[in-house]
Order: sequence, then structure tokens, then C-alpha cells
Amino acid sequence: MGIDHVAINVQNIAQSVDWYVNTLEASVDYQDETWAMLRVGESKIALALKGHHPPHIAIKVSNFSKSDTIREHRDGSKYVYKSDPDGNIVELISYI
Repeated sequence: MGIDHVAINVQNIAQSVDWYVNTLEASVDYQDETWAMLRVGESKIALALKGHHPPHIAIKVSNFSKSDTIREHRDGSKYVYKSDPDGNIVELISYI
């Protein structure tokens, strides 16, 4: 287990990607009109338009609970969103 990425909402994907690339020397793993995955050093930041993905922290896992409803991202990764006691979204994600 470990942190895979942090996701934040932005108003304009292209504008935000440009800012992260130019300011933090991020590299772009994926980008479309509603979502982008960036690498900053050893860390990843997901940028998403509001309503497409909730702000969250993603934890990389090797398996899921049998009671989880597993969904699939467009990159083929499997995930489950859970809420902590304060309503923060935690995504469990697996690339296996």
C-alpha cells in the first residue's frame, strides 16, 4: 500500500496542465478535455473538471474486499471510492 496520487478539481484542464508543467516541471502521463494525470518527481497529481471525478487521495492496493463494487478507469486500472468518517473521498486503486 502507498499513496498513488492526489486528485484535485480545476476549471480548465489545459490551463492547469500548462501551469503544473511550467511551474513544477511536471510531465503529462495522460490528458483529455476533462482529466489529466501528471507526474511531479515521484508523485502523481490528477486534475479533473468538477463533476467528472471527486477530489480525493488514491491509495495503491494489490486487492479489494469481496464486498467492494469494483469499477474500471479508462486506463484499465480498477478502483473503489470510499468515504472516511469526515466525508473525504479515498480511492483504492489497483493496476493489476
